[in-house]
Amino acid sequence: MSVQTPGGRQSATWPIGVQEQFKPKSRFDVIRWDYFTENHIYLNNDFTTIQTLKGVDKMDITDILETSLDRLNKKYGRVFTDQKLTNGYRRFDPIRGMEYILDLSLRHQTTSEYTTKRVHLVRPLSQVEIVPMPYVTENSRVNLILPVTRADRDSVVSFLDSYAHTCLNSGDNTNLVIVFIYEMNEAKEDVFSVLKSMSTYYGNKYQNGARISWTSLKTNQPSQLVVMDTVSKQFKADELLLYCTVGIELSIDFLNRVRMNTIDKWQVFFPMGFHQYKPNLIYDEKPYPANIELKKNVGHYGSYFYEQASFYCGDYTRARSEMMTSNGPVDDMLDLFVKQSKLHVFRAIEPALKHRYHDQICDPMLSEDAYQRCLLGRSHGLASQSQLAMLIFEQQKNVDSLHLEVLHQQKDPNIDQMKVK
Repeated sequence: MSVQTPGGRQSATWPIGVQEQFKPKSRFDVIRWDYFTENHIYLNNDFTTIQTLKGVDKMDITDILETSLDRLNKKYGRVFTDQKLTNGYRRFDPIRGMEYILDLSLRHQTTSEYTTKRVHLVRPLSQVEIVPMPYVTENSRVNLILPVTRADRDSVVSFLDSYAHTCLNSGDNTNLVIVFIYEMNEAKEDVFSVLKSMSTYYGNKYQNGARISWTSLKTNQPSQLVVMDTVSKQFKADELLLYCTVGIELSIDFLNRVRMNTIDKWQVFFPMGFHQYKPNLIYDEKPYPANIELKKNVGHYGSYFYEQASFYCGDYTRARSEMMTSNGPVDDMLDLFVKQSKLHVFRAIEPALKHRYHDQICDPMLSEDAYQRCLLGRSHGLASQSQLAMLIFEQQKNVDSLHLEVLHQQKDPNIDQMKVK
């Protein structure tokens, strides 16, 4: 019927409840379509050219193919018995949902001839359930838990400076607890004596609301759960905890979003921070910039890292108690809250959380999922794909130039005269 309307076929609308397509304001806002077949998807991210469809992606494509055949048979009277996917395109529109364009080759039931149809499908977001959330404010005290090992000593100084500048100077409602982790066979000499003195100095200098203290722990396996099992005993059930690591830059915006996104007995928050690439690979010369800029050639959002987490002490204690009764293997806090808790696990990009580059060490004793996640994070954290390709190209060019220079010297007559006969 849309052909008969004043606007023609272009005026056709989707059913009520399905939003209009996203309209980009510039070429930078255009949403890319991903091409796929029944078995593979092409260029779906910046790191792969072709990838086999599996898991939820395979289920998604199978579902829309079955839906397409069913809808076409309803429209044309059950005349198609088989279909083949010639071309498939999909993209995620944040306004309306997942969109699909399919070119289908359909076999007619009586003639066995194939005909081609193009269908448009949308998996809308309009059926998403709106979950009522408890009321929260930005007045809660944030207790930052910072584990420090012998290898982290040099990075702690910059973290303390960042905490002093962001929280201590402004009197923000925060409390930093530094956990100095000693090995079981540690020598009698205190390797953290200087850092303890610094934290005591900051604690005595600033008396305007924000606090800083330290404690110690002896273990040969300083995992997130081991640290939190020790520190959580110092806090009440209704206190907000933020597990963090050295090398991050703190900001008031980030701390406020921790307060808003962490809800007692309801939700825990795992922010996805911006990770800096290795400086000597992305910068041509020293000194390196003091600030981390949010640019694609400077870093990336670490989707494989779950180092920072915020939760209430009571929620952590209950999840640990459930884990003890279930006897299920748990590697880290993400695993704990996903497997052993009924809380919402909220994961979101956090542009105000910036990580300075550090060498990632992957423990092979972790579970297979955690170990592979660590390896992926380490490989993606060196530099962008284009930067690594350029470095390899420059290195190969230097090798080729050196090789040509050697060949030229071998043909030089002066070189021949110098050779011993």
